[in-house]
Amino acid sequence: MKITDIRYGMLRVPLKTPFKTALRTVDIVEDIVVEIHTDTGHIGYGEAPATAVITGDTHGSIVEAIAKFIAPRLIGQNIANLNRITQLIQTSLEKNSSAKAAVEIAVYDLFGQLYDAPLYKMLGGGDPVVTTDITISVDYIDKMVADSIQAVERGFEALKIKVGKDIGVDIERVKAIYAAVEDRALLRLDANQGWTAKQAVYALQTLEDAGVRLELVEQPVKAQDLDGLRYVTERVHTPIMADESVFGPTQVIELIRMRAADIINIKLMKTGGISSAIHIADIAALYGVECMIGCMLETSISVAAAVHLAVAKANVITKVDLDGPSLCAFNPVDGGVIFNESEISITDAPGLGIREIRGLERL
Repeated sequence: MKITDIRYGMLRVPLKTPFKTALRTVDIVEDIVVEIHTDTGHIGYGEAPATAVITGDTHGSIVEAIAKFIAPRLIGQNIANLNRITQLIQTSLEKNSSAKAAVEIAVYDLFGQLYDAPLYKMLGGGDPVVTTDITISVDYIDKMVADSIQAVERGFEALKIKVGKDIGVDIERVKAIYAAVEDRALLRLDANQGWTAKQAVYALQTLEDAGVRLELVEQPVKAQDLDGLRYVTERVHTPIMADESVFGPTQVIELIRMRAADIINIKLMKTGGISSAIHIADIAALYGVECMIGCMLETSISVAAAVHLAVAKANVITKVDLDGPSLCAFNPVDGGVIFNESEISITDAPGLGIREIRGLERL
């Protein structure tokens, strides 16, 4: 099975409600979709969102990186040579992690198809079902409480609460949600770099003293502020998770060496795809550090790849934050993984199991 062509398209899917964080507000998912065609007629699918405020990738840069730097290296390559292909992708240019991820996902999809097996089995196997949390966007307190109650009633047992806008209001938001859901759901806070280290310690100690128990707090400080991250980790009981601070394996090693966080959030759009995500999971496992698997605003194309990875690395990926498709107004994918509120399951279809993508605008 050899690569003969790489094509692109734009996929637009409205969100059920606006997605609001300390960094941005989004109303619609607009992602670049990659199709890798082969001489056997098989097609591999990948996807990348333009998350400029986090990865630096834009729609234009994703397409340019693939068309000018990555694709020319891959034409004619045999899918069976997976390690060689992933090396070609990763060394094609610096950064551009989302572009690399989209292509890698499509390649891994084809790798599973080559051997007529679902991707998770090619990565080591596991129980093909995971349970995800759901995001509660930052908003007025009453709206966030209502959204949280609704999510619990839909069966979600973990809520990812967006904060980081205003420290005083953030504390009241969390107290109100905690009181409303009681012990029916775990609460995960995500500040999206919105606090300083001292603000984070103040907020979390205040919540802890008030009896609020949180499962974790994600990226309370700026991505580059590892000293600040460690400052927070050392001063609160609540587990601290690094997200934007960790893109690749070398950063993971440094974070673990500094003891700057308790948990690592793996996202394929940060790691540049599945190969580096595997390295991160293996490093974390060696040191006994838990990981979460997360996503940007992605549809079920790239999220499917993250689900397969989560299943195969369940020994270290103990938490799942793959609610992107659940936030979308509809699923544009025929086939792939199955989303049923908080439960995500994998079929026995080869690769990612994607048969067709509806509404794709060719570029």
